[in-house]
Amino acid sequence: MQIHFPKRYQLVFDFSIWFIIFSLIIRIVFVAWQFSEVNTSIINLLQTFLYGLFFDLGVLTFVALINSFYLLMIPKKLIGSNLDKILIYFFFTLTILIFVFTFFAEITFWDEFKCRFNFVAVDYLIYTFEVVNNINESYPLVYLVPSMLLITFAILFWFKKRNSFKETFSAKTPFKTRFIVSGSTFLLAGFYVFFVKNADAEWSENRYNSEISKAGIYSFFAELRNNKLDYETFYTTLPKEKAFAIVHAKLQHSNTQFGSDPASIYRTINDSLDNNQRPNVVFVLMESMSAKFMREFGNDKQITPFMDKLAQESLLFSNLYATGTRTVRGMEAVTLSIPPTPGSSIVKRQENANLFTIASVFKQKNYQCNFFYGGDGYFDNMNAYFGGNGFDIYDRGRGSILSDKIKTNRHNITDEEVTFENAWGVCDEDIYKKLIAVADKNYAEKKPFLNFVMTTSNHKPYTYPDKKVAIPSGTGRNGAVQYADFALKQLFEKAKTKPWFANTIFVVIADHCASSAGKDEIDVANYHIPALIYGPNIPPQKVQKLCSQIDVFPTLFGLLNWKYESNFYGQNVLDTHFEPRTFVGTYLKLGYMKNDSIMVLSNQKKNHFYKWNKLTNSLSKLPINNSFLNEAISMYQTADYLYKNKKLVDK
Repeated sequence: MQIHFPKRYQLVFDFSIWFIIFSLIIRIVFVAWQFSEVNTSIINLLQTFLYGLFFDLGVLTFVALINSFYLLMIPKKLIGSNLDKILIYFFFTLTILIFVFTFFAEITFWDEFKCRFNFVAVDYLIYTFEVVNNINESYPLVYLVPSMLLITFAILFWFKKRNSFKETFSAKTPFKTRFIVSGSTFLLAGFYVFFVKNADAEWSENRYNSEISKAGIYSFFAELRNNKLDYETFYTTLPKEKAFAIVHAKLQHSNTQFGSDPASIYRTINDSLDNNQRPNVVFVLMESMSAKFMREFGNDKQITPFMDKLAQESLLFSNLYATGTRTVRGMEAVTLSIPPTPGSSIVKRQENANLFTIASVFKQKNYQCNFFYGGDGYFDNMNAYFGGNGFDIYDRGRGSILSDKIKTNRHNITDEEVTFENAWGVCDEDIYKKLIAVADKNYAEKKPFLNFVMTTSNHKPYTYPDKKVAIPSGTGRNGAVQYADFALKQLFEKAKTKPWFANTIFVVIADHCASSAGKDEIDVANYHIPALIYGPNIPPQKVQKLCSQIDVFPTLFGLLNWKYESNFYGQNVLDTHFEPRTFVGTYLKLGYMKNDSIMVLSNQKKNHFYKWNKLTNSLSKLPINNSFLNEAISMYQTADYLYKNKKLVDK
């Protein structure tokens, strides 16, 4: 018996062919792009493209679901009518344009993140000002937009030549047939919704093969659904009592006194040498400043001469790793001193005010705490987080309004204070000038201060004031790094002329590396960042112990011999009892590393244990070490528990 395809569905059928062909082309482009790192064996490439086809069919299922519902509901007598033609022409053209735009967007997203759409793409939907301006400044839209429109109309012309529209408008498909097609599509869509996870595409040990297997649109909507992850639901757990017992044992030292709650890490850090030191602290969180940019760590391009000089005059953490791959992760790590919990950073979550942060410790010592950002602090929820946790805000307000629940003082950086600005905010020199002006004010008021500044210049589109450094503005990452280093030098030179400089400690650290992508689950080398502490009574030294961003402020408090209350996982790296370890993660993968061994917990309750080869930056699998696994689980599980159960609050 011959089966006839319903002609009413000719358009969606031809669309499916076009989409599969374009998706195949995109995958071939990505394979060629990462050719040196993709597993290119015939079997692996075949699996990559077959998995990709499976997820492409998932995308097409949802497109067909919408289409078949419309074709089911429209009365037979209206098929081919002007109304039918207007609706189909309009929405089909819009769909093609959206898909063409998505293919272009996937290429630019891959260029920056080396992966398919993930939670970052979801976040970017919220912050349209920064994202749209960044795209406008980074890419030649004057060519890209016409290209997208031209491709869209070329595709429409191709469909017209194939008589796809004619068949769709002329076929009087019976209701029964339309009902069967709609019902089948609905069942197939249900299969993808309830039984197919985006993580199912992660079949390969080579991360690039897995990412190429994914479909960008499918990944985007999967991340939209899964932007929040409950640790206990998705990750391996231990009994709560056992997990906290392990954590307590790791945090317990002779100068530590825990409270009575066994399901808490709140404790007192005692120091018999506390002599009431109250130096000012300037904390610089540098955008995307990978350790590999510095000569200190092997770079020969001379793009960080000042930081290299400063490293010789400071306490330098030479083996310190970022907890994540985004700015908000770095902020979370240094302010909350906590391992990265799965899903979004706590900085971006609801109910993240009145937490126990570094400001809690500084406020105990009567410090004025200020947060500086050269863009609008609405971006990434920064103003709500810092304002809700004891900081006054200085940002380039663009009309965003803080909730009345946030009790803080917000100050705008005015146009008169700006010499250069791009999509992300004012240049580093301008934000440092603002910091110095506020420091002068606090000093005049006899207030010790913590000035926390987030820089922006080392970010695409890599633009900065002309003729400041040898590499021209807008030409690439190296120029932005060189300018960031230059601006930092200007900060120090201006600060040295101030009366408060002699009693000020500078802490400089990166938020994350410039790139985090690699072929392994966790690309360890791309978490290595510079961190240093410079100031009076801070003898220059290189600390080579393996440590984390979360340890920087506890180490500073140790250097100051402070007695303080703590709700931190971070520890004083200089303490003789400190056990080297670090935390590295994505929003799904949670890594715990000691020496050259790393345990990776995944959101499918699967755990992998690796040996890291530092020379080749590669991971090789090891049999699971249960003691190591329990330690890793305990750190992440308890951190998630404390946040969810409001035990990270400031007492």
